[in-house]
Amino acid sequence: MSDTPFGFGLPPEEPENGDEGKKKGNQGGQGGPNPFGFPGMGLPGGAGGPGGADNPFAAMFGAMNPNDLGAAFQQLGQMLSYEGGAVNWDMAKDIARQTVAQGTADGVKDASVGAAEKSAVEEAVRLADHWLDGVTSLPSGAPTAVAWSRAEWVEATLPVWKELVDPVAERVGAAMGGVLPEEMQAMAGPLLGMMRSMGGAMFGQQIGQAVGTLAGEVVGSTDIGLPLGPAGKAALLPLNIEAFGKDLSVPAEEVRLYLALREAAHARLFAHVPWLRSHLFGAVEGYARGIKVDTSKLEDVVGQLDPTNPEQLQEALQGGMFQPQDTPEQKAALARLETALALVEGWVDAVVHEAAKPRLSSADAMRETMRRRRASGGPGEQTFATLVGLELRPRRLRDASRLWASLTDARGVDGRDGLWEHPDMLPTASDLDDPDGFVHREQLDFSEIDKMLGEAAQKRDQGGQGGQGPQDGPDPASAADSDSDSDSDSDSDGEGETKK
Repeated sequence: MSDTPFGFGLPPEEPENGDEGKKKGNQGGQGGPNPFGFPGMGLPGGAGGPGGADNPFAAMFGAMNPNDLGAAFQQLGQMLSYEGGAVNWDMAKDIARQTVAQGTADGVKDASVGAAEKSAVEEAVRLADHWLDGVTSLPSGAPTAVAWSRAEWVEATLPVWKELVDPVAERVGAAMGGVLPEEMQAMAGPLLGMMRSMGGAMFGQQIGQAVGTLAGEVVGSTDIGLPLGPAGKAALLPLNIEAFGKDLSVPAEEVRLYLALREAAHARLFAHVPWLRSHLFGAVEGYARGIKVDTSKLEDVVGQLDPTNPEQLQEALQGGMFQPQDTPEQKAALARLETALALVEGWVDAVVHEAAKPRLSSADAMRETMRRRRASGGPGEQTFATLVGLELRPRRLRDASRLWASLTDARGVDGRDGLWEHPDMLPTASDLDDPDGFVHREQLDFSEIDKMLGEAAQKRDQGGQGGQGPQDGPDPASAADSDSDSDSDSDSDGEGETKK
């Protein structure tokens, strides 16, 4: 689990020699000081390189020169005048789009999707859905297939990122705002307002960078195991799929088909398991409710802050005083979320492999590639860990996949997919440790339940038939007798009814 959700805590490096280190940071063309303390954020500097490591606004403002200063400070003013929620989503969107426009580390720039690529994606998803029909009882969940550019992915997924991140950011903000006594809040009103604006900007900056970077690596709308795109749409990113398959020695058509299978399988699950989405997002909200901010540093520092000294505020913000602390509630929510996501990914892995194995020569290689991508901390896991402190354990995914495959062998496709009818029917984290034990135990339990339900239904039917005939005439008398007689008499009446 990530120790510093939203990047709270110490910066990567801290000058060891106090003021001397700060002075050196302002020399030799380096960026100017960072009066706001945002990780990776500072005011535009002098003649640094394009964007420059010390110029975190580069994604928003571009390479800095004197002609950019007016626009830079105008944007800075907008940031400080922000009065919205805990996250400045306008800033997040702008930075994500600018991050996408800069291209990926390998120099590949975003590009509009052409007609041929759209057609190829639509055909791949259509064929993938056809193959899945034979390996799952869940019907198609994506009547529409779309091909997105990276920028289109950002636009389409931001509403879901907002739903995921807002509960955490709002809880952190509320914890920070509730630290000061009311009389101090009144005195420090302007400072607190500025801090709230900067907090929203900080969240927006980090989320925008994370989403923008992720847009350069994802291949669809379900890479992190959550439905990030609109319902009813299977989405693929042709540019990223090409980069994904570049070094795999697998035909491009097979790479596209395999990834289409994964996207379509996710779509089926989220479309036809109505409780699943709220179950996953509810776990995130449960995590947020358990957040407790270490306010001891805040209480010690705020009383000493000088609003006219931005460097002092910088040091306070960078000192980790806003770092959320783990709580039992958080750990329980994250464990629940981790298990649910592992079950989702395991089911997709098992179903896709069953569909692809007879048809794609590269099925085994592609499956292992996807598993290693997760094991090495792929973009989905890293982004989610940054935003909500969750890291998926690859071992859980493999165990979940083996469990679903075992269920298919033991109970068939309908029996396996039937477990998604209710969250209480799903395996638990301990069941993932012993998949075979769960399969056999559940077989026995379900047969006993079926037997009990059948017997109960038979008795109910018999009781209904007996309740309408003349032979039921004595029952009122028996009931009257039971009011005046002893408990043993009542038992005799019951035996008599049983014999009848």
